[in-house]
Amino acid sequence: MSPVTSNRRRHSGKATHGGPARLFVLDTNVLLHDPMSLFRFEEHDIFLPMIVLEELDGHKKGMTEVARNGRQTSRTLDALVAQQGGDMTKGLKLSATGHQSARGLLFFQTEPLDNALPSSLPQGKADNQILGVVHALRERHPQREVILVSKDINMRVKARALGLAAEDYQNDKTLDDGELLYAGALALPQDFWTRQSKTIESWQSGSHTFYRVSGPSVGQFYINQFVYFEAPGEPSLYARVTEIRDKTAVLKTLKDYTHLKNAVWGVTSRNREQNFALNLLMDPEIDFVTLAGTAGTGKTLMALASGLTQVLDDRRYTEIIMTRATVSVGEDIGFLPGTEEEKMGPWMGALDDNLEFLAKGDGGNAGEWGRAATNELIRSRIKVKSMNFMRGRTFMNKYVIIDEAQNLTPKQMKTLITRAGPGTKIICMGNLAQIDTPYLTEGSSGLTFAVDRFKGWPHGGHITLARGERSRLADFASEVL
Repeated sequence: MSPVTSNRRRHSGKATHGGPARLFVLDTNVLLHDPMSLFRFEEHDIFLPMIVLEELDGHKKGMTEVARNGRQTSRTLDALVAQQGGDMTKGLKLSATGHQSARGLLFFQTEPLDNALPSSLPQGKADNQILGVVHALRERHPQREVILVSKDINMRVKARALGLAAEDYQNDKTLDDGELLYAGALALPQDFWTRQSKTIESWQSGSHTFYRVSGPSVGQFYINQFVYFEAPGEPSLYARVTEIRDKTAVLKTLKDYTHLKNAVWGVTSRNREQNFALNLLMDPEIDFVTLAGTAGTGKTLMALASGLTQVLDDRRYTEIIMTRATVSVGEDIGFLPGTEEEKMGPWMGALDDNLEFLAKGDGGNAGEWGRAATNELIRSRIKVKSMNFMRGRTFMNKYVIIDEAQNLTPKQMKTLITRAGPGTKIICMGNLAQIDTPYLTEGSSGLTFAVDRFKGWPHGGHITLARGERSRLADFASEVL
């Protein structure tokens, strides 16, 4: 029986033919990835081989995320054993520490388990010892479904080659498929105006027009979602959903950033999605913005231009704080010298490139000295920070840019977003096709997590940028390489 695929109950579901609950054997990497995985299997039982406890012990030292997760798992296991103790062969109730959704039992390996794995598999290797335990459990409990859960692809392949049931740990995934990610924009149906013409209500407020609409389309709307209508011979509509009540929604037309008169620090939008993004970035009522898109779609440039305008011109925020996940694409080049900002310098090439572009047109005819002064002013209002020292901080009236957010875990994303104090705006940017860390996928990335959790929040917005605007060479390379 395949596991159900809802967000929080991926490994649950009733046992086959009403029989006993499943027995899940957890690999070490599952516990190091998610210490709470012990409580994610609902009514089913969990078995921990002795080699898994040994590997946990080997990972407990250090300040990495893996080491912290290892220590947390050990503390959780200690609490379960201390509360119940007694005869551990009968299993420990997982609900004993207050996790009522975990209704199964936790079993430890308390005796040697003979296995009949092929002699070609080295017996001393930890992975093969776990496979041996799974094989022995299946022989010992033929009436139960024994399943190995591992984040290691090769481990799952080996298990299936040996005829053993194996699954990936799915509970960390916000989405099963990256294609299902909320895009932030929705095309209205071709009959929108003809169907709505009798029931639509419109009014003017300042430079914006508002429409109150009803009908089947409203069921697909989220607050702060962008909707657009484009058809030859009919008036176009570009708007944002500002209110949803019962079966009606209010749409607010957008400010057009394609015109030079509305340019943001000299930057105008070159396509529909960029216009949507600038409407989010420049709106003081939006505290949290997520931008996803491939290389060259303008994420960093628009975020910086909006930040400079609101810090230097509008005085809405006191400074720009920029940080990013420091994950190397290739081989590491070793330790970097200098202060925190100097160490972050090599990671901030995108910042330097975009600042150079933004500063070009701002000096007017002031000459070299004028441009240098402008560059110095811009630099003084931008602080580059390392994510390693974010915990415990509170940012007040700051414009925070988190670049390369696709390489963050959901826990790291939460740590960064919860730094926001009064008057702070956070922009998360990333390309889900360029995840460089080996432990994340499109479905489990912190960026995916944030987009999914914040959709529909009145003070948050998301847009997926679709078209590259870097150069014809870069656009063609993105398509064919």
